[in-house]
Amino acid sequence: MVYFTGKGDKGYSLINNKRLSKDNFYLEILGELDEFNSLLGFLKNLIKDKKIKKEILLIQNDVFILQANISWFIYPKFKKPKIKEERIKEIEKKIKEIEKNKKPPHHFFIISGSNLESGILDYLRAKIRTLERKIVNFSKKKKIEEKLLKYINRLSSYFMVLEKGRFLFKN
Repeated sequence: MVYFTGKGDKGYSLINNKRLSKDNFYLEILGELDEFNSLLGFLKNLIKDKKIKKEILLIQNDVFILQANISWFIYPKFKKPKIKEERIKEIEKKIKEIEKNKKPPHHFFIISGSNLESGILDYLRAKIRTLERKIVNFSKKKKIEEKLLKYINRLSSYFMVLEKGRFLFKN
C-alpha cells in the first residue's frame, strides 16, 4: 500500500471517487472522533479498574458507530449501524453509580489537571462537548438519528463524574 504519492494532495482527499477538501465538515467531525478515540485508548492503559476499562472499550466501539454514521453520508450504500437506546441507559446507570460513591463538586468550575488521569478525563469531556457542538451543527444540514446526539451528550457527563473517581487509576 502506498501512503503518499510524492505530489502532495493540495488539501484534498479522494474518498469514494469524490474530491473532498480536508476542511469539509464530514472530515472535520471524523477527525475529531478519531482524536477522541485515540485519547480513549491512552486512558484505557492508565485505568486499573477492570469494569471501567471494559466500559472505555465499549465507548471506543460506540465511537466507531458514530464515525460510521457520519461516513454514511459519503458512503450511502452501506448500512448504518445504530447506537441502541439500552447503550444510552447503560451510560446513565454508570453515571448514577459513580455519583453515589463520589459527591459532585459544590462549585461550578473545576480546574483540570490535578494529576495526569484527571487532565486526560477533563480533556475527553471537553473534546466530546466540542464534538457535540459540531454534530449538532451537522444535524442542521443533514438528518442524523436523535439517539446519536443523546449518546454524545451523556458521554460528557460520564467523563465529568469519572474524573472524580481518581481511585480508578494506577499509582
